Amino acid sequence: MAGDSKAKVIPLHKNSGAARRHPSTLAGPSTEQIVAVVREIDQRRAAAGLPGAAAEPTPSEFARRVAAVVAFLRERVTGDYQVDEFGFDPHFNEAVALPLLRLFFNEWFRVEVSGIENLPVEGPALVVANHAGVLPMDALMLSVAVHDHHPTHRDLRMLGADLVFDLPLIGPAARKAGHTMACTVDAHRLLAAGELTAVFPEGYKGLGKRFKDRYKLQRFGRGGFVAAALHTQAPIVPCSIVGSEEIYPMIADVKLLARLFGVPYFPITPLFPLAGPAGLVPLPSKWHIAFGEPIETTDYEAGSADDPMVTFELTDQVRETIQQTLYRLLAGRRNMFFG
Repeated sequence: MAGDSKAKVIPLHKNSGAARRHPSTLAGPSTEQIVAVVREIDQRRAAAGLPGAAAEPTPSEFARRVAAVVAFLRERVTGDYQVDEFGFDPHFNEAVALPLLRLFFNEWFRVEVSGIENLPVEGPALVVANHAGVLPMDALMLSVAVHDHHPTHRDLRMLGADLVFDLPLIGPAARKAGHTMACTVDAHRLLAAGELTAVFPEGYKGLGKRFKDRYKLQRFGRGGFVAAALHTQAPIVPCSIVGSEEIYPMIADVKLLARLFGVPYFPITPLFPLAGPAGLVPLPSKWHIAFGEPIETTDYEAGSADDPMVTFELTDQVRETIQQTLYRLLAGRRNMFFG
């Protein structure tokens, strides 16, 4: 219906397509129409011998972005998009979240990615990564790394702290980007549905540690993530992130202010709060995200997920793998800002 702007809610991992609408009901030109106009302009410039015309005309990056914005607005107005039971909106993620994050990923942090072949082409896997940097920029950059570097451009569904989803604007945006709260139930549901899922077992202990303790992994919780992987027989992929520790070098934590504002920590960095809002701009450290070889869980016996000794040993194995990879990456780094 032309006046219906409500998104369709679909069960997780169901790929039923929306019915096509007649062109007369669309709010504006399609992406293909805009691209065609740009292509025709480039062709005429090339025929006239004007400078800047390509030998094989292709739409400019600016034209592609304009087309993407037009397509996004049209689909939001018409309600021609879908969300799953967690609130994941692939259309929002592709058109809004990822383009914004790519500015940091490509231009600011200049992220290098290795070991992407260790992620499965399809089916579930649990990515377990170190966590640092005061603000969870590492989680956001990890989502871009997986989507843009994986051969099938898979979406990474992250398990985040409750506080994130309680924040106005940020909480709903996180839901739309495909993320949910870090609990064993949601982890199991995502993995059982074949989703690529990520968890940061250090939690606030890693995110809020001081700069002097950088790249020293904190305790990995109770191993709930391991239990979820064992229950669903999903491989565990250790992930080591270098660069996130330097974006907000935390030299002190004012616990009194943290309690006052109801947050886990109140960081003091060289620029915050001294520089005011400018102190919220992350330092442009050079990043490297490395995916390790997957740890298979199919060989474990049924009921292993409920065995504390098994979950403890597997948790310790994952933690040690990440820690040793961090040491190796740091040994090969000459400078925190230039790599």
